[in-house]
Amino acid sequence: MDNTLLLVDGSSYLYRAFHALPDLRSPDGHPTGAMHGMVNMLRRLRADFPAAYIACVFDAKGKTFRDDLYPEYKATRASMPEDLAKQIEPIHEVVRHMGWPILMVEGVEADDVIGTLAAQATARGLSTVVSTGDKDLAQLVNDKVMLINTMSNEKLDEAGVLAKFGVPPNRIIDYLTLIGDTVDNVPGVTKCGPKTAVKWLTLHGSLDGVIENAHTITGAVGENLRAALEWLPKGRELITVKTDCDLVGHVVSIEETLIGRPEDRDALRDFFQRYGFKTMLREIGPGNAAKYGTPGAPAPALNSPEGAAGTQPGMPIIKGEYETVTTEEAFARWLDLIDKAALTSVDTETTSLDPMMAEMVGISLSVEPGKGAYIPLAHRYAGVPEQLNREEVLARMKPWLENPDKPKLGQNLKYDSHIFENHGVKLRGIVHDTLLQSYVFESHKPHDMDTMALRHLGYTTIPFVDVCGKGANQICFDQVELARATEYAAEDSDITLRLHHAMIGHVESDKGLDHIYRKIELPTSVVLQKIERNGVLIDADKLAAQSNELAARIMELEQQAYELAGGPFNLGSPKQIGEIFFGKLQLPVIKKTATGAPSTDEEVLQKLAEDYPLPKILLEHRGLSKLKSTYTDKLPKMVNPNTGRVHTNYAQAVAITGRLASNDPNLQNIPVRTAEGRRIREAFVAPPGSVIVSADYSQIELRIMAHISEDEAMLRAFAAGEDIHRATAAEIFSVPPEEVQSEQRRYAKVINFGLIYGMSAFGLAQNLGIERGAASNYIERYFQRFAGVKRYMDETRLLAKERGFVETVFGRRLWLPEINSPNGPRRAGAERAAINAPMQGTAADLIKLAMIAVQDWIEQAALATRMVMQVHDELVLEVPEAELELVKRRLPELMGGVATLKVPLVAETGVGSNWEEAH
Repeated sequence: MDNTLLLVDGSSYLYRAFHALPDLRSPDGHPTGAMHGMVNMLRRLRADFPAAYIACVFDAKGKTFRDDLYPEYKATRASMPEDLAKQIEPIHEVVRHMGWPILMVEGVEADDVIGTLAAQATARGLSTVVSTGDKDLAQLVNDKVMLINTMSNEKLDEAGVLAKFGVPPNRIIDYLTLIGDTVDNVPGVTKCGPKTAVKWLTLHGSLDGVIENAHTITGAVGENLRAALEWLPKGRELITVKTDCDLVGHVVSIEETLIGRPEDRDALRDFFQRYGFKTMLREIGPGNAAKYGTPGAPAPALNSPEGAAGTQPGMPIIKGEYETVTTEEAFARWLDLIDKAALTSVDTETTSLDPMMAEMVGISLSVEPGKGAYIPLAHRYAGVPEQLNREEVLARMKPWLENPDKPKLGQNLKYDSHIFENHGVKLRGIVHDTLLQSYVFESHKPHDMDTMALRHLGYTTIPFVDVCGKGANQICFDQVELARATEYAAEDSDITLRLHHAMIGHVESDKGLDHIYRKIELPTSVVLQKIERNGVLIDADKLAAQSNELAARIMELEQQAYELAGGPFNLGSPKQIGEIFFGKLQLPVIKKTATGAPSTDEEVLQKLAEDYPLPKILLEHRGLSKLKSTYTDKLPKMVNPNTGRVHTNYAQAVAITGRLASNDPNLQNIPVRTAEGRRIREAFVAPPGSVIVSADYSQIELRIMAHISEDEAMLRAFAAGEDIHRATAAEIFSVPPEEVQSEQRRYAKVINFGLIYGMSAFGLAQNLGIERGAASNYIERYFQRFAGVKRYMDETRLLAKERGFVETVFGRRLWLPEINSPNGPRRAGAERAAINAPMQGTAADLIKLAMIAVQDWIEQAALATRMVMQVHDELVLEVPEAELELVKRRLPELMGGVATLKVPLVAETGVGSNWEEAH
């Protein structure tokens, strides 16, 4: 690429790097995330585009000509985040050390400098590659100028611009002028979006053509266009990138000024040392050619700023070499490779995201970083090359797939286990899962493979939408051409293997995290797959009857609402409700929305319902309508036709506390505080000859609080088997336990649970319906009697601020990114979470350990009993009547014996023909 000029929009990328990467810090606390991102991107660019001439262009300080032209230009932009501002000078320094010329020209923006250099390069016969994420620069594209976006792997030539925006590059200025630019606060035509702009420009040829024919455009948007006619010329001037900037004093000529230099390794070594770039420091050492993501690289300490925020990205990895396996010879070779491999990364491509219904389309494998294979098995497009027979491939792979001694790795192998089982194969030997490694290592970060690859490897994967499209035009993976399918699928296995090598050292270097990963999360994933596959039986007829009853009650409520409002209205319209409440009925305004209108949200309705009948009716109407649409109507439609059961999906890597999330359908959010909600549980039934057994931990979070805080009064109460709320009431109200009244016990219960969730005196007062002073008095008395709890809370806040995280009893790390935030409400929320998260997290760990123990016992005892649901601190089992007595005896023993705390772990069981009876 001797005749190429490579230009980097540095101002665009430093923001993108800042927001894309973790909150990395140097040993002395200096933010370094954006610096890491810039180094990674610039290194990757020089590797991918070895151009003869290069430059990194940043915005100069001060106003530009656009500010003079339009004082409101960029006026709505938030000021640069303080942590990013601190990184600007170091970024400039390291960019120079990497051999990049830096350009900053006063009075114009980086875009204008780039536009001018691109024009000069074109005049000299040079090609130009502009690396940016800014759509405005698409106006520069021509046969000599191309845009690339390293964060999305997007390349825009003339055809690419037309495909993306619907207009060619020479109409981008017109297009942007019409739609406006909210980022830069440049107005366009009100309510003229991209589709309308493309339509107008296609019809009238140009912005000038649109302006000339403005009188012919009908409707509201036509009126908006005519209202903007006076503005549009100025808008076009603001959006137009200058290509004739005066660069005297900055660039003598491209050939003389913008020649890339070799990296100054000594200067870089000093920079990396100063800012704690440990991985990069290792890589730059003499003779060290290690690539980031390869095995054996030592992990930074997890209690260091570097380890705490995430893996330090080093040199970007190169794209792998991938093979499409369509011959017997190639398949036999890969069978031999995986059979001998110390660890194999495996992934499936399928026809659906529904794990119980999806069919396998292909299998991808990788046994070493940078190498991968895709075995297409069921691609069905016209002209598809001959593929290996799916049944024969699975039959030959089955001994390896089902061998527990052949180590396997994947990204969310719970899903792939379902796919294999759909085809008669039980996947065994799962020793690693990158989804769970990421979840254990950095629970507060996204755990999808694409984001992790960028975060940990500095690598941008092929997006699914680039392969299959999106929306109405999306195709199934079995329609993807084999070569493209191989690029995507084999990359998944390869990157999963590289991510494993990048992350596992961080997990293994901490005893607590390693225990959580190997002894809790990995085995839990296997158990969850079995629970999901078991499914739960529902009585569709019962739900249909409930749905009819709810419909009748909803109609009654609507009629009552109409009568109270003085006429029909839409009970789901906040606008109409507001007009009736605050116009016709003159109800008091509790609070306002961001636009200044009176609010009618749930909190307002709850408040107004205390004194007025209509809000109360609306609340009941909303609750019953949600029950009907979400459960009584929907659940029967979600019955799997092959099994006759409902199969939820348990998302394991969502909540930072370790709690599971149920979805499609969500079985954890069925209301239990209303009679109608509890009736829905009656539809979850056992088959003939079996019963439902429910087992849940008793007051688990309060027991954990007693264990963690070591409060003597709480420990004593639990050890004696006392009612903890009665014991608390006795302490607060200074009466013997036997004299505690029901109202006093209710107060104590609210205080017990409220304080561990960080409830304030104001919140407690609202909850109990008492004066704030009285609530403060109760809290003060509580902490006097339970001094250990107060000490725990105070110490935990301080420790969380110091470390940035708290831990469960078992070592799960619960990150609190906002714990030192300058934003008061966010910081206060993080402080509340710091107190509660160890209890919620420990409870989540305990129920997972219980699931593992119970499933192990079921399998070892060869029982027909099976777990069918996990809901918060509860396990729900389907038990044959012949095994009931054994299960009732052993279940509390197993659940109570998964851990030894300073207080007894107590599990209580219930039995019934349905879930509600058993609960």
